[in-house]
Amino acid sequence: MDDTTEKWLNSATAILAGAGIESARLDAVLLLCDELGVDKSALFAYPERELQRSQLQNLNKKIIQRTHHIPLAYLRGRVEFYGRKFGVNHHVLVPRPESESIIELCKQVVGDSQGAAIVDVGTGSGCLAITAKLELPHTTVHAIDLDTNCLSVARANAQFLHASITLLDGNLLEPLKDSQFTAHSLIVLANLPYVPLDHPINTAAAHEPKLALFSGHDGLDHYRALFAQIYMFALYPDRVITESLVSQHIPLAKLAAKHGYVLETTDGLAQLYRHNTIK
Repeated sequence: MDDTTEKWLNSATAILAGAGIESARLDAVLLLCDELGVDKSALFAYPERELQRSQLQNLNKKIIQRTHHIPLAYLRGRVEFYGRKFGVNHHVLVPRPESESIIELCKQVVGDSQGAAIVDVGTGSGCLAITAKLELPHTTVHAIDLDTNCLSVARANAQFLHASITLLDGNLLEPLKDSQFTAHSLIVLANLPYVPLDHPINTAAAHEPKLALFSGHDGLDHYRALFAQIYMFALYPDRVITESLVSQHIPLAKLAAKHGYVLETTDGLAQLYRHNTIK
């Protein structure tokens, strides 16, 4: 690859496009901006800027990795979610834009009410828990994950974004079984693994942690465990907000109904359930 930004961009774009990367040009631009520490306007203002050998080595290494469809977020070490930057690595699932609907539903439910507690199960990078706290600062937020590597990423993101949340190590709601929440004040955010074992995934997702993606033959094993825990621990959250494939919405609604929850609304992949004692 040549040593000016313009020539490197053209060459890197061609290489990525040849590897089937649909966002080849944008990916190359973002990686170059990261390496130089500039924004896109500054980058394009000086197309003749020469790249140092160390910069070329770093950039070319990432281009090779990207040709293997390693997610761009992993190469950059961060991703944007709900207008904020979150650090990510190979231990956590890359936050998807469609998961922002969970936050929208959460804000719809909480509104200006005081004393609400939000629990994010399977927090991963912490994007849902942290965003919920920053968007709804009057709430108390707990983030749970059974992978300590994920909790480390979530903790770093919470510190960077100045979000005061409580991080708990455990399986789904297990850490809360002895907790006392006031009636109708607990909201559970559950963007759990929901991909069926035989469901095809794209080449980028194949590089993400399988434990954060797959959940049994129909993709609902984690949700069965979640609703079973709700019943077992007698927590009975006011609302449970989930995310799943559209094709899973009907069976998931039936599963929720068996445990006393009715479907209140659907937003994209997300579903909002309320306990049937709540009017």
